[in-house]
Amino acid sequence: MAKQKTLAERTLGKSGIKTSAIGLGCMSLSGTYGASDDNDGIAVIQAALDNGITMLDSSDMYGWGHNEELIGKAIKGRRSEVVLATKFGNFGGKGGKIADGRPEWVMEACELSLKRLGVETIDLYYQHRMDPTVPIEDTVGAMAKLVQQGKVRALGLSEARPETIRRAHKVHPIAAVQNEYSLLYREEANATLPTTRELGITFVPYSPLGRGLLTAKLADPASIPENDARRRHPRFAPENLSRNVELVNKLAAIAKEKNCTTGQLVLAWLLAQGNDVVPIPGTKHKDRLMENIGALEVALSAADVARISDAIPVGAAAGLRYPEAQMASVYL
Repeated sequence: MAKQKTLAERTLGKSGIKTSAIGLGCMSLSGTYGASDDNDGIAVIQAALDNGITMLDSSDMYGWGHNEELIGKAIKGRRSEVVLATKFGNFGGKGGKIADGRPEWVMEACELSLKRLGVETIDLYYQHRMDPTVPIEDTVGAMAKLVQQGKVRALGLSEARPETIRRAHKVHPIAAVQNEYSLLYREEANATLPTTRELGITFVPYSPLGRGLLTAKLADPASIPENDARRRHPRFAPENLSRNVELVNKLAAIAKEKNCTTGQLVLAWLLAQGNDVVPIPGTKHKDRLMENIGALEVALSAADVARISDAIPVGAAAGLRYPEAQMASVYL
């Protein structure tokens, strides 16, 4: 099946790999934000491909393998249309382990991901969380072997700080760094972008819509399902959510002027940060997918970008990015 349209493209670092300027984060298709349905998930992925999105972002810990298997089913017969990104090394406390960057696990995890995805090569392979017990040079050295073996095309890091990125890049070129980045949470991104730009690395913002908060559709904690991971996130705690909703509401007037939704405005703001930024909003719904793609049509002037930035000042968001216990495992 041919793609119905072609979207604006951006290049992943110096890898030569071109991808749509907006990707699809697939985490929510494996039950992270409440119940998910496999048939619906496959339909969303295929709709993304039909409408020009080429980057699909996964991890071996999303549904503990389920997400990769789902993507494998969705892209069967369409591999050439996809820039396939997945990650390894994030155990999230499972088995008492937070992260695993051991070279032997790098090799084993890649083989398992390739099998689940049903492909011979992963386009962009990230270390999902930094392992403080293993030197980054050792982990990236093993990842570089995967490139040499043709199993991976380009390397990435997720939740890495500038000094870690520099050390990794000396071992093998890093094509992309994926950290949380949105109008609500941008301190770490602002500190990291000068380094990625100096080294020619693409920045991939995850949770660019603030886990849904920046769509201006989540104003009541009671609307979040019981089995939704967001119930554990401080930004959605009742005492924080009301403050954050106040901030998001400041964007509504600007969105109305631009004849777009608040979510589209927020994504357009990210896209306007530079051609080295490729946000990956996730969704379980086709209508939201199309809304996100529509952000590419929202034109912002430099004055617009500054006005949007000022509407939610850096550090204004209430609540940490993750529950306090998890904060020790991010941005290392």
